[in-house]
Amino acid sequence: MTENGESTFTVIVAAAANLGIAVAKAVAGIVSGSSAMLSEAAHSVADTVTEVMLVTALKRSEKPADEDHPVGYAGERYVWALLAAVATFVGGAVFSVYDGIHTLTHGEELGDPTISYVVLGVAFVLEGFSLRTGIRQVKAEAERMKAPFAHYLRLTADTTVKAVVMEDSAALAGLMLAAGGLLGVQITGSTVWDGVASLLIGLLLVYVAWVLGRSNAELLIGRPAPRRMRDGIREELLSVPHIVGVLDLITLIQGPGEVMVAAKVDFRDVSSAEQVEWACEDAESQLRERYPSIRRVYLDPTPGVGQRRTGP
Repeated sequence: MTENGESTFTVIVAAAANLGIAVAKAVAGIVSGSSAMLSEAAHSVADTVTEVMLVTALKRSEKPADEDHPVGYAGERYVWALLAAVATFVGGAVFSVYDGIHTLTHGEELGDPTISYVVLGVAFVLEGFSLRTGIRQVKAEAERMKAPFAHYLRLTADTTVKAVVMEDSAALAGLMLAAGGLLGVQITGSTVWDGVASLLIGLLLVYVAWVLGRSNAELLIGRPAPRRMRDGIREELLSVPHIVGVLDLITLIQGPGEVMVAAKVDFRDVSSAEQVEWACEDAESQLRERYPSIRRVYLDPTPGVGQRRTGP
């Protein structure tokens, strides 16, 4: 299965789980009168909308390059993923914070919480399965890149899978907060616990939306390849015959598994035009062999600093 195929499967699993959970939570929230349960329903609805956007991002980013988009559509996934982060904030966080404040200021009448506990238990199992799917993919990718799990998750350019892992983790934490709120109300008889749980769920969603929004914004603006990879690219270029210096190196992540390299390169002064041309070909082949994610390589023959003209 391709990387995009794995990501699509992970997102679809999460979307299917969240859609069913959202309906169950909404029914349980209405029956029990719990603001925390209604907040969790809003959370799941926001997650479902988010995952629909992520599937759209994955499908649209697969379009091949054309005359109007010569470097392809890979970056489009970050546009949709950024919109998905906004949906998480607006659809889940804002509602949860509002509902929590309303409960704290106006109170509420709670019905039988039994159905809420049942729904929370089922939701925990489904969210756990979805999270397991996302974590397995991240672990596999981290092992391929020989990077620690947490480091890879923080820096991965595959923000769709990152979104699933973060949202499912937040969902499990939200379920525990909702259960804690219901239990607090049962023990103390005060609905303050339910309102506080709803507020905490909202703040949790604010954090998730902020992290995902920032990650996608960085990639849309333009993020370079990791420093270790940049050092490896420079090392590989200098190993090519006829190349004696790398004066400037620019790398750009264009999408998951898509990196562009552009460099100003100093060639031996005695090299012929043919040797320079073949050196460029060899450099590109070596870079792609060492780093399969490199899709485009542009080398600009440039005089070394000591050879620069002092005037026209």
